[in-house]
Amino acid sequence: MATPDVHGFVAPGFEPVRSAFRDNLIERGEQGAAFAAYRDGVPVADLWGGAADDAGTPWREDTLQLVFSGTKGFVALCLLMLADRGVLDLDAPVADVWPEFAAHGKDAVTVAELASHQGRLPRFTTPVGPDDYTDDVRLAGLLADQPPDPDPRAADVYHAFTYGWLCGEVVRRAAGRDVGTFFAEEVAGPLGLDLWIGLPPEHEPRVSTLRYAPAPGWSGGPAGDPAAVAADDLRAGVWANPPVFPPDGIPWNRPDWHRAQIPGAGAIGTARSIARLYACLARGGEMDGVRLLSAATLAAGTAERSRRREPLLDEPVAFGVGFQRNTEREPYGPAPDAFGHGGAGGSCHCAWPSRRVGLSYAMNTLRDDELVDPRAQALMRALYACLEADDG
Repeated sequence: MATPDVHGFVAPGFEPVRSAFRDNLIERGEQGAAFAAYRDGVPVADLWGGAADDAGTPWREDTLQLVFSGTKGFVALCLLMLADRGVLDLDAPVADVWPEFAAHGKDAVTVAELASHQGRLPRFTTPVGPDDYTDDVRLAGLLADQPPDPDPRAADVYHAFTYGWLCGEVVRRAAGRDVGTFFAEEVAGPLGLDLWIGLPPEHEPRVSTLRYAPAPGWSGGPAGDPAAVAADDLRAGVWANPPVFPPDGIPWNRPDWHRAQIPGAGAIGTARSIARLYACLARGGEMDGVRLLSAATLAAGTAERSRRREPLLDEPVAFGVGFQRNTEREPYGPAPDAFGHGGAGGSCHCAWPSRRVGLSYAMNTLRDDELVDPRAQALMRALYACLEADDG
């Protein structure tokens, strides 16, 4: 089999990053991917290679990738920007900007609690079908009309999908614009990013096709074991109402899902653009003359607010306002101050403020056979070693 081509560049001294990327394609089962990293606003790696689909279409410089829960970091940024402008109080009740949310005793839940997955709304209590995922207004309304989940674990459960509709609606109420429009106008536009929450249809031909890795590379995450789902009502509600990774097909490859605003999991963009965004955050919220928010608000919003063991994933998790923080498993690499958000299947996107670095790995082969995906880890370890060597 021919060795996959790796395109793009690395800065002098960062050649091990290229090697790690090539090894992902050759040794770690990757089909197609891109990796980018910026240090102090300057790119030090911008790589792509492999195939964008099962037909072998080459991954190109402008190939777009859906990044699942990487979207949550972009929504978190929107919340922080609104707080920075004084139109949203993170420590005030959600009901201050979204009055309907107060129903059934939720009047004291704060914006920060909602964004750190502590709002006790990790699932829908009514049946939801796959096509409902494209109706963010309806789903936000369903959640507003629910009481807090009675399961005692719900306060610690990762809100895998409901996070997006909940926090997206907070943005809509506070900004007067839906979260996709706010992100496009206030973040992606000013920074010149190929990155959307709700993809304009003219960009659909550039989107890579997701695929499940051959068993045991993908089991569908925590919902992969039917017996476990059947035995746990909370698990079934979070991960299987509706089944979001059905074995007979991936709805996330559908153009209508790409166009829809699914703010917990549906962002589509290039690794280059996501790395550029996190590079801006690694510099305190400013890059190339564009300031998204103050350094003080960013620091307060990314500071750890909750650290716990997630009861369904059985993993340590740590959250700021929407952004994940590094834990002992180092999902965001060796930098202890890392924050960001990864996505189902293995994508990883984060900032290393102490290194003034932003990075992103986006790929189309979904894996969940290891707690910390080795593909992104190999790249981040190589990058960190190169940074240390370059800094002397």
